[in-house]
Amino acid sequence: MENQNNNRRSFIRKVTLGGLMAVSIPEILSAAMVPAAMKKNTLIKNNVILFQGDSITDAGRNKEDNSFNNARTLGSGYPLFAGAALLEKYAALNLKVYNKGISGNKVFQLAERWDKDCLDIKPDILSILIGVNDIWHKLEGNYNGTVDIYRKDFIALLERTKKALPNVKLIICEPFAVPGVKAVDSKWYPEFYDYQKAAKDIATQFGATFIPYQKIYDEAQKQAPGAYWTPDGVHPTLAGAQLMAAAWLNAVK
Repeated sequence: MENQNNNRRSFIRKVTLGGLMAVSIPEILSAAMVPAAMKKNTLIKNNVILFQGDSITDAGRNKEDNSFNNARTLGSGYPLFAGAALLEKYAALNLKVYNKGISGNKVFQLAERWDKDCLDIKPDILSILIGVNDIWHKLEGNYNGTVDIYRKDFIALLERTKKALPNVKLIICEPFAVPGVKAVDSKWYPEFYDYQKAAKDIATQFGATFIPYQKIYDEAQKQAPGAYWTPDGVHPTLAGAQLMAAAWLNAVK
């Protein structure tokens, strides 16, 4: 908390002195990743794109509406910003963008609803961000999972997906957290690093594009304090959601 307060005071001091340069998402992404070297998934006409995950993906979407390309069903987070950019840039491709993230989900809960919320949609590009609840709920005493369970369940989910949709293109997003911002304290570490490593290993195993969100958030804090990007260390602010969307867009072309 002391470190968080110091960062915030430093940020305010820079603003007061007029010395703060504009926060630049392209600069953050350039420092955190090599967009040109990232495996890109080629979009073609009539592609279906599906965002899956927990509350970070859910972002308050209307779960009673199953439509696509709809602000109410895409929520208020990175799928909305990424989806809007895709639909504007690739208007001639007639893309369909869905969001089926559900707050609180862990990997096994994705599996429980996978037929309806993934396989039946038949995505051409499937993006998954999952893992923060697999450790967070454990720390809160509401779940007894382990990183081995996370890895095993995630691999089984993707094997099932590839069997049903052999041509699907996968994007695996790294679970992330911002230490020192409210919910994220020392109890998360070093265990959370193992979840992140598992996600990266799984992306490699399945030939998926991997988005290094932790590195991106780490780099973002050099331009503004953690609380600017996330109010609780996990869920993004509007700036954080835009940062995530900009990174995600580097995964397609």
